[in-house]
Amino acid sequence: MGPRTDSFDLGRLRLTSGEGRRLVLEVALDPLQFGGETYAPTPAAVEAILDISATTHHGYALRLRFGASLQGPCMRCLEPARPEISVDSREVDQPGDVEELRSPYVTDEVLDVHGWARDALALALPAQLLCREDCAGLCAICGTDLNVAGPQHAHEREPDPRWAKLGEIRFE
Repeated sequence: MGPRTDSFDLGRLRLTSGEGRRLVLEVALDPLQFGGETYAPTPAAVEAILDISATTHHGYALRLRFGASLQGPCMRCLEPARPEISVDSREVDQPGDVEELRSPYVTDEVLDVHGWARDALALALPAQLLCREDCAGLCAICGTDLNVAGPQHAHEREPDPRWAKLGEIRFE
């Protein structure tokens, strides 16, 4: 694994327009708050591939790739979940008047690798973090784990409240 890197000085590479480099770095990842729960990356630092290409007028095209595993509760059944997340993120930093071509992670040719990795991981998360793809969740009535209870788990249906008055009629 490469050296641990929180920020990287792009200027020290002295790339000319059209030239590029591929670096393997160790990037630290912070725990994420998602859906009111904390998900911790395991391990806390991952091996990342950083591709840097110099563009015209002292700009850069950047690509960051890594894989991470998060550990936390399943969003359906609350059992431990450990989803694998694959991150492939791209940024462009082109000095000039066009704000859309300025990367928020590059300041004075210094790349904030740690911040970029954190944000890229958050954007790569699925809508729900599950213990397994077919997780059935918890029963809405009694809270039983439906993964364990199986398809035979059932409750008597509540009567429709619109018909409640009919329940008061007594035939004797």
